[in-house]
Amino acid sequence: MKGRSFGQWLVSAWYRGAGWLVLLRPLSALYARIARRRRARALADPSLSQPPVPLIVVGNVTLGGTGKTPMVIWLVRHFQQRGLKVGVVSRGYGARPPSFPWLVNPERDMPAEVGDEPWLIASRCHVPLMVDPQRPRAVARLIRDHQPDLLISDDGLQHYRMSRTLELVMIDHQRGLGNRRCLPEGPLREPVERLASVDFIIRNGALEDAPDSFAMGLRPTALVALRSGERVDPQHWPGSRRVNAVAGIGNPQRFFDSLRQLGLDPVEHVFPDHARYNAQSFAALDPALPLLMTEKDAVKCAAFAQDDWWYLSVEAVLSEAFACQLDQRLNLHRPD
Repeated sequence: MKGRSFGQWLVSAWYRGAGWLVLLRPLSALYARIARRRRARALADPSLSQPPVPLIVVGNVTLGGTGKTPMVIWLVRHFQQRGLKVGVVSRGYGARPPSFPWLVNPERDMPAEVGDEPWLIASRCHVPLMVDPQRPRAVARLIRDHQPDLLISDDGLQHYRMSRTLELVMIDHQRGLGNRRCLPEGPLREPVERLASVDFIIRNGALEDAPDSFAMGLRPTALVALRSGERVDPQHWPGSRRVNAVAGIGNPQRFFDSLRQLGLDPVEHVFPDHARYNAQSFAALDPALPLLMTEKDAVKCAAFAQDDWWYLSVEAVLSEAFACQLDQRLNLHRPD
């Protein structure tokens, strides 16, 4: 396993409740106060207008990955199946397109240019997706150029200049809210009471719905060869049980645990979230073992992949109860 970065070390401290973090409490209290005031000012701003179509924000209150991308993909497909034309907006973490806002085209753009998650969503869902750090500008461009029936924002819960119809907050069920403190003492972007104001809480990895939240599972659908595109049923993997496992996501342990549940024996290699890879990134790994990675990592490795590199394709699974409540809420919010 690669040596942990400072960020990974700090995240570990947040989620194990390291005692020394109390030294950061004054800064955490200041951060929480600023976050509350910022939201209050936004809610009181008369210049913010509701978009002409419903807009769903999929975000989180914790720093790091919680499963937003598979949730966004589930939502897009859910509404497409209902016959709605869906558009997606994203900040595009690390994106460097020629200009903003930028409509993602997976056949033309590279993940490094538009962001790995936006590229993945656009590729999987065949949906108009606009990246722009100024999300309201992306919303306006999508509405002008594509006339969607509904918009989904990949992240942006704290981007209060963007009005929204519904807020979905993702929580990693295994890690929860850590020590429940705001940055830098803990992982929270906003105080924990913010959860009382959102429309839906989704717990990624929970086994069943709860009175205050809904469960989301990630179901493995295939192991896919990066070079050839060959798809193999994960339950019938023909290769070595022992594999190199690469994860550059918010909670890499979730990926490693998924491989073990499939009967594999992963040699864990953790990279930073949103890591940029090149042909030398995995040079120190045992070349005798096949290499398995997440799909988010795979989109950045396709150009230099080897024959025995594979990614695990997964899809989000949510309950009928969630789907029904989501549809009911949107019907209540639909314009006359």
